[in-house]
Amino acid sequence: MSDAEVEAPRLNRRQAAKVRTRQKVLDAARALFAERGYEPATIRDIARGAGMSTGAVFANFQDKAELFEAVLTEDLARLAESLRSASAAETTARGRVVAALTAAYHGSLDQLPLVQAVVARSWFQPVAAEMRTREAVKPVVSVVTDALQGGVRGGELRQDADVHLLSELIYGAFLSNYRRAAYDGWSMEQMVEQLGRQVDVILAGALARQ
Repeated sequence: MSDAEVEAPRLNRRQAAKVRTRQKVLDAARALFAERGYEPATIRDIARGAGMSTGAVFANFQDKAELFEAVLTEDLARLAESLRSASAAETTARGRVVAALTAAYHGSLDQLPLVQAVVARSWFQPVAAEMRTREAVKPVVSVVTDALQGGVRGGELRQDADVHLLSELIYGAFLSNYRRAAYDGWSMEQMVEQLGRQVDVILAGALARQ
């Protein structure tokens, strides 16, 4: 075997080890952000949770903000997949939207400090980070958009319905209910019930005439 052929597996093993280390840091950070929120979670505690030094954390992420963004991006990608699965089980546009966003509540309500941190930081992060966050959110919002577009094709919604605006309004309403959970102690059932009413009001003007 040539020197290159001998070296290649070694490089692959190093790369695999780096991927595992990065994932351990992400998992530890996610757990701490979900428990404490953003500000109280320190790099030192994240490193301790991952079973490594702070230097190892900084070898993978520039700072806590970059680490938080990486956690958010990974979680949003997973969330989009679960929303699509939940949406696919329904037959109406309204049903698909509510089922998808209900799945989102089920997947995140037990990590409310993390959700609060995401919303809070969205007001203060640099423009470049905001643009990256918007890109990461797009697959989640697109589940709602796709459901509404299916409603237009199926004759449930008007042909001239502005599905992108409707999707933004619905997503905004969906996010607003987390405040009820955080400050009013709303249960999952209360949030889902409120979401259903919000979706009905938002879609009322876009329903096709029967």
